[in-house]
Amino acid sequence: MAAYAIKTEVADTAAREFAFDALKSMYGGKRIAAGDTVYLFASENSGGRGLFARGTVAAAAAVPLRPDLERQTPRVSVRIRREANARRPLGRAELKPHAEWDDGKAETELNFKFYRQATDKVVGLSERAAAFLDTFF
Repeated sequence: MAAYAIKTEVADTAAREFAFDALKSMYGGKRIAAGDTVYLFASENSGGRGLFARGTVAAAAAVPLRPDLERQTPRVSVRIRREANARRPLGRAELKPHAEWDDGKAETELNFKFYRQATDKVVGLSERAAAFLDTFF
């Protein structure tokens, strides 16, 4: 199974299940599928505090592209079951110092994928980034 991370507005970070509709997908995020591991980040743009949970994708579906638009970012809708709560913080403040884009660090990958363009999104993760995120649980 693959690993992904989602950064978006989350109304209830204590919920057992989450449903996100038409999330922008970047960096391989459009390949998310049932059974994959997902790290959930509550978007700081919407008052969240970053990483708060890890879960498993219960369902995922691509949102059909609109024929009236020439250029568009693929979007997906997902349903996720919470599996674990983050034990320590990880958000923009912790990732911001990691901006040497070619250093190969997991923290830099996360900073690049989430905060270089601060829009909410689902992104695919490398094994290195997923292993790093697992240390928070």
